[in-house]
Amino acid sequence: MGDLVKDVAGDLSTLVRQELELAKAEARETATRAGKGAGMYGGAGIAGHFVLLFLSLALWWALGYYLVGLGWSAVIVAVLWGIVAAILAVRAKKELQAAKGLPRTAETVKKIPESLKPSEEPR
Repeated sequence: MGDLVKDVAGDLSTLVRQELELAKAEARETATRAGKGAGMYGGAGIAGHFVLLFLSLALWWALGYYLVGLGWSAVIVAVLWGIVAAILAVRAKKELQAAKGLPRTAETVKKIPESLKPSEEPR
C-alpha cells in the first residue's frame, strides 16, 4: 500500500511539473505574438503619422502652386505611406488574434481525473 501511495504521489508531482512547464511555454509564445502585434500597431501608427504629414505637405504645395507638379508628387508619397499603414495594421490584427492564451494547458488540465481536483463542500 505504501509503495502505491508513493507511486501516485510521484506521478502527481510529475504531472504538476509538466503542466507548469507547458503553461510557461504557452505564456512565452503568447507574449511573443502579442509583442509582435503591438510592434506592428506601433509601426502602423508611425506610418499613419507620415500619411498626415505628407497629406498636409501635399495640400500646402498644391494650394501654393495651384495644383502643379510638386503637390501631386507629395500626394503620391502620402498614398504610399497609407498603403504601408494599412498592411501593418492588418498584419498586427492577425498576430494579436493568433495569441490565444494557454489552450494546450487548459485542454490537458481538463484531462486530470476528477478525484484529484479539489471539491467544494456543501454548505
